[in-house]
Amino acid sequence: MTDDRPPSGAERPDAENPPESEERPDTEDRSGTGAEAGAATGRDGFDRDDPQYYLNRELSELEFQKRVLAEAADERNPLLERVRFLAIFTTNVDEFFRKRVGGLKQQMAAGVDERTPDGRTPREQWTDVLETARPMFERQTACYRETLRPALADAGIGILDYDDLTDGERRELREYFESSVLPTLTPLTFDPAHPFPHISNLSLSLAVLTRADPDDDLTFSRVKVPRNQPRLVRVGPDGDGPESARPDGDALPSSDGATDADAGGDRFVLLEDVIADNLDLLFPNVEVVDYSTFRVTRNAEVGRDEEVAEDLIEMIEEVLEERRFATVVRLELEDDAHPHVREILTDQLGVDDREVFERRGPLALRDFDSLLELDRPDLKLDGWSPKPHPRFADASADDTDVFAEIRADDVLVHHPYHSFTGTVQRFLEAAARDPDVLAIKAAIYRTASDSKVVETLIEAARNGKQVAVMVELKARFDEENNLEWAKRLESEGIHVAYGTIGYKTHTKTSLVVRDEEDGVELYSHVGTGNYHSGTAERYEDLGLFTADRDVGQDLVKLFNYFTGHSLHEQYRELLVAPGNMRERFVDLIRNEAECARRGEDARIVAKMNRLEDPEIVAELYEASMAGVDIDLVVRDICRLRPGLDGVSENVDVYSVVGRFLEHSRIYSFANDDPGYYVGSADWMTRNLDNRVEAVAPIEDPRLRERLDWVLATLLTDNRQRWEMRADGSYEQIRPGEGEDVRSAQETFMREAEATLRERTDP
Repeated sequence: MTDDRPPSGAERPDAENPPESEERPDTEDRSGTGAEAGAATGRDGFDRDDPQYYLNRELSELEFQKRVLAEAADERNPLLERVRFLAIFTTNVDEFFRKRVGGLKQQMAAGVDERTPDGRTPREQWTDVLETARPMFERQTACYRETLRPALADAGIGILDYDDLTDGERRELREYFESSVLPTLTPLTFDPAHPFPHISNLSLSLAVLTRADPDDDLTFSRVKVPRNQPRLVRVGPDGDGPESARPDGDALPSSDGATDADAGGDRFVLLEDVIADNLDLLFPNVEVVDYSTFRVTRNAEVGRDEEVAEDLIEMIEEVLEERRFATVVRLELEDDAHPHVREILTDQLGVDDREVFERRGPLALRDFDSLLELDRPDLKLDGWSPKPHPRFADASADDTDVFAEIRADDVLVHHPYHSFTGTVQRFLEAAARDPDVLAIKAAIYRTASDSKVVETLIEAARNGKQVAVMVELKARFDEENNLEWAKRLESEGIHVAYGTIGYKTHTKTSLVVRDEEDGVELYSHVGTGNYHSGTAERYEDLGLFTADRDVGQDLVKLFNYFTGHSLHEQYRELLVAPGNMRERFVDLIRNEAECARRGEDARIVAKMNRLEDPEIVAELYEASMAGVDIDLVVRDICRLRPGLDGVSENVDVYSVVGRFLEHSRIYSFANDDPGYYVGSADWMTRNLDNRVEAVAPIEDPRLRERLDWVLATLLTDNRQRWEMRADGSYEQIRPGEGEDVRSAQETFMREAEATLRERTDP
């Protein structure tokens, strides 16, 4: 172990601890009111319904995006890491507008005027969100143009304007345009003979104004910048020929090093600039009067009534098609665009002036993350490869050793510090091959497009195992991918459940049924993250492997619900939603409050992605008023206001934003036995009431100690931790003078390396 790890039983410190964005969040219950359990007035006259005690969900999410953007501006981060955060910010906010702003517009159109717990109507939220987002986009643009672009140039990576190019380079780019780009372009003109073209969601386009004669009216045409060509086009030394300007394949070619004087560094121009400089080839024999880039964001909040749907697959396919033509919720437009362009776009797309965001280009900065493919280790974080978990590393290649390890003691894995392939994937592969395994069941919410997990389940079926898979077709933005996998699994004769009516199945669980000498054994995996090998390298998650019979029997009940229709409400060990989860969490919080009122030490430490449910927030307030010491590590959305006199003085709220997306959920209660829980559910109304979720208790004292250490490490981070103020804003915690820098994520990486060395050194 490293020196960063506290001794056994170390007391947790009283402080501290981000879309794709981002696991991508799904739309929650729109009422925002939570369950109706509990009286409106709590202890000591505390009014649970008073809006002053609740922050707005949408504005809280934008606060998180500010923290992501701050990483792009933070000079302590390597330059290309800052570019990555600039791209992540774009992706996250794109999704926020599609889902959250789209949902608000839907409510407004339907005449909904119900207020959220913070007292806002949908229209008031919509107005506040647009006003809050506008300066954020301005900061993003300024960060790129005034800071990152000059810094990249200083490092030998030039993102050039066309004015920076030599005549020879322009000629070579023109040849590249004619041979490789022009054939893929389709100009769409809007005039009496042509209807206004469909503008696809998040596509980058050029608005081109032309006329045949000086006295003619301006004609609008849309040219879509192709997504199947690299956005950053390499510019070679003058005279090298057109190959120097033609990217090699979909990925950005590697650099030979920016300090190589002969190579002249890495130099790029934007694809839209290449198109713009050669519009005469696309629009011959007319005058190109003006051009500008623009981008449209469409609502993703379209759906069907599941209760009346005759076929769930057909319903999902209809939803995917409807999204293509959904309402526009945002128009991004280059700030020097011709007034006629703005007039046409706002009129034809039906957007309000407040939904127009005029920005200095370039737009769609998400594409700039391709710069991370450059061979510039001096501008990146040190690479990280997940390490074998010690328990699985000790197991031999014999598949039965995996089950022997789990049967001996529970195993807790921590991704991406521990390898997903060497733990979760190995568990499923061992089950697929082991002749003593009778059945495998798994719940898949999101998985990779080339999922080895799904291929392993298919292999298991071919090996004669009974295989049942719950594939959630309603996983937002993964519907199409999951639909393809569901069809593939069914074609292999596997029992496939497509979801549950009225709920999304968000639980991340699998169950292996194995015939052994002393009877049938159940081996369970309960995780906080998806069965997705790609995100397992970028998301921080936990997973519990256990042979606990009660946990296994609970999963048997849960999987029977997926393929049947009867939902159990009582479970032996698991906290399951909908079922016993909300009631159990409320009881756990209230128990700490009662202990505090009796003068006993009481403490709650909870780590999650989001704290949104008003009832849970009210329970935490009352626990704080009773004297419970509460530390919350909440990645993004948090309705609770810490530090309110007489209400939340004992509550601290933190957020950690780093190279990995903090995604695990851990709940710790000092006066409960076992007192520690991990699983898929956040404290959100949608997770507690409107999704199928599972949270497992941690019984093993060694694993509880491990969770104590994880939480303590997060709560002492002074590099990537932010502290929340009562008004919902955040301040980043920085090392004091002479204080060592403590990064939780770095500590976890170093500990995983040190543990592996201890086991491999002679």
